[in-house]
Amino acid sequence: MDEHISEAIGRPDLVRTGSGVVCLRFETMKVVSALAAVRRLLDAGTVRPGDTLLDSSSGIYAYALALACHRYGLRCRIVGSTTIDRALRTQLAVLGADLEQMEPSTDLRLDQSRRVARIEEILREHPDYHWMRQYHDDVHYLGYRAVADRIAAEVPGPLLLVGGVGSGASTGALAGYLRQRSRDVRLVGVQPFGSVTFGSEHVADPDIIIAGIGSSIPFGNVAHERYDLLHWVGFEAALAGSVALLREHAVFAGLSSGAAYLAARWEREQDPARTAVFVAADTGHRYVDGVFARHAEAAAPEDLAPKRIGDLTALARPWSRMAWNRAPAPPGAVEPLLAG
Repeated sequence: MDEHISEAIGRPDLVRTGSGVVCLRFETMKVVSALAAVRRLLDAGTVRPGDTLLDSSSGIYAYALALACHRYGLRCRIVGSTTIDRALRTQLAVLGADLEQMEPSTDLRLDQSRRVARIEEILREHPDYHWMRQYHDDVHYLGYRAVADRIAAEVPGPLLLVGGVGSGASTGALAGYLRQRSRDVRLVGVQPFGSVTFGSEHVADPDIIIAGIGSSIPFGNVAHERYDLLHWVGFEAALAGSVALLREHAVFAGLSSGAAYLAARWEREQDPARTAVFVAADTGHRYVDGVFARHAEAAAPEDLAPKRIGDLTALARPWSRMAWNRAPAPPGAVEPLLAG
């Protein structure tokens, strides 16, 4: 029996979604990393019950950190993205988290840079707060070890591991732990256009902000050298993947999950000796109006294919794919020196 609801929420399901394709489905994925990170900080004496944990979030991590703080008797303060909706704001308030939400913006770069600036202001006012630095501290890798162990036990043979990159603490961590077990894993990262993490900042996509898998600022805990392949997926293609995942397999998941499903299907067709495991990081509830209400517009995934490119200058919407070959970070993705 679980001692706290966060343990149940963070436990993923493995669901077959076609021949050779498996969905690693989370209710809220970042609960896994938040719980393990907070537990490590408590065990090390870095924080103590009653302390305040602080971070920036586009939504999922805010909920995850609020649950971890509720579980371990800590205070939670979040500087939130414009993308945090009313349902999540209400849950955070009831859980006792202090949310400071940025003013509305369609500019991801402005939204993220304002949040970082506000974090630094708060730390100057409250130096006793602990900044979780979810985008930079690889303590957030720890929670994915148990998930990797489960994949290793239930999915045999060589793998294609496919999912959003975000901070790197999910796909990067899972691939690392699986490779430590001597599993043959090709890691396929999924990014939106406009993200600096893998060099697509020069290609705008005005129809989409997949805030959880892309970034307009460098993230310090992305291990670029773990990724074999990259897919950049725009709104039209991600919509097709999300709708197909629900229509064909009854899996109701978010837009980044749809993008990962699309990439996983395609990569599995190219490499049928491997099983493709793709990450569905959250449910589709916050995407009802912006994505699923437009299901009639969605193309069939089999009618779509990525543009295969050899370098980043050739990136083009709605979908591009390139061999990354475990290369280092591009210049724009190198983390600057940070306070805290």
